[in-house]
Amino acid sequence: MKIHEYQAKELLRKFDVTVPQGMAAFSVDEAVKVAKKLGGPVWVVKAQIHAGGRGKGGGVKIAKSIEEVQKYASEILGMQLVTHQTGSDGQKVRRLLIEEGADIQKEYYLGIVTDRSSQKICMMASSEGGMEIEEVANKFPEKIVKIFIDPINGLNDKDAEYLAKSIGIPNTSLENAIKEFKKLYKTYWDTDASLVEINPLILDSKGKIIALDAKFNFDANAIFRHKDILEYRDLDEENSAEIEASKFDLAYIQLDGNIGCLVNGAGLAMATMDTIKLFGCEPANFLDVGGGATAEKVTEAFKIMLKNKSVKAILVNIFGGIMRCDVIAEGIISACKAVNLQVPLVVRMKGTNEELGKKMLADSGLPIISADTMADAANKIVTATK
Repeated sequence: MKIHEYQAKELLRKFDVTVPQGMAAFSVDEAVKVAKKLGGPVWVVKAQIHAGGRGKGGGVKIAKSIEEVQKYASEILGMQLVTHQTGSDGQKVRRLLIEEGADIQKEYYLGIVTDRSSQKICMMASSEGGMEIEEVANKFPEKIVKIFIDPINGLNDKDAEYLAKSIGIPNTSLENAIKEFKKLYKTYWDTDASLVEINPLILDSKGKIIALDAKFNFDANAIFRHKDILEYRDLDEENSAEIEASKFDLAYIQLDGNIGCLVNGAGLAMATMDTIKLFGCEPANFLDVGGGATAEKVTEAFKIMLKNKSVKAILVNIFGGIMRCDVIAEGIISACKAVNLQVPLVVRMKGTNEELGKKMLADSGLPIISADTMADAANKIVTATK
């Protein structure tokens, strides 16, 4: 789950992390009121969408008068903001962050993620703040410094100091940096975040370390523990099909291809998508119906896939372990009838009650194409699409 920058900063304030003063605004009048309340000679008007690259897309403006705050708020609110993370359609801006101007002496990067290979928390930093971390990795890989933190012990002063020195934070600001790094780590850990990214983290003229921007992702499996964070969820920023899928406990992510995929198990779903690409087509979605799929669940899965007008064929790939093949077959038959399926359908089944499931599909009278192996299924779905 993602949240907006202004929400991320609300969270950071709760953990005493230093951030600029600012407030959200949902209209031009609110933006002006917030700027007047903040005071000062300079304000930043920031579009709030769940995507990076907002500045390059025209979604971040520096205002040096209340009139400019009003002008930029009018321009940004309601715009279709296109960035490298939104795709060509962009994302409509429905809210703003109005923030006090910052006294920037130097920009840094700081990120915190879970490193599953070491089973530790990776805190990475760079002297090249303000750039996309992928760009830094390509151009200046030596300028990304990483430490790996044992979650039992947490971040200690020694490691925090090493990280701060490695990215060039001056000695006069080291103590402040260590404190801010430790507070950021605590925020990450206590909120069950999967990503905290501060880009840029800045040093001001007084030697203070400030989180000028903030991006959070949260572990969806732990969000039940954080009802306050769940309230930050903005459904306008999410794909409507993905929202609908979550109501039926379906793991669904829409993609850019034309082959709909219905699979049980995340690993098999990934392998199915890879196989489709290997044979020359592109998957239209990731869809894991899980181990307890019912006929109703499969029907809803078909409906959600077919809302995507790019879908030209559907591949069902089922391994019957906990999930029985006959139950899936019943769901497929019901779904085909319920949606009046008009695109080719290829079904591969292996496992519990496999023969019964295949017989049910064969006896249904529906034009279902049966496949035996992954390669066979991929070949048939590609042929059917063409």
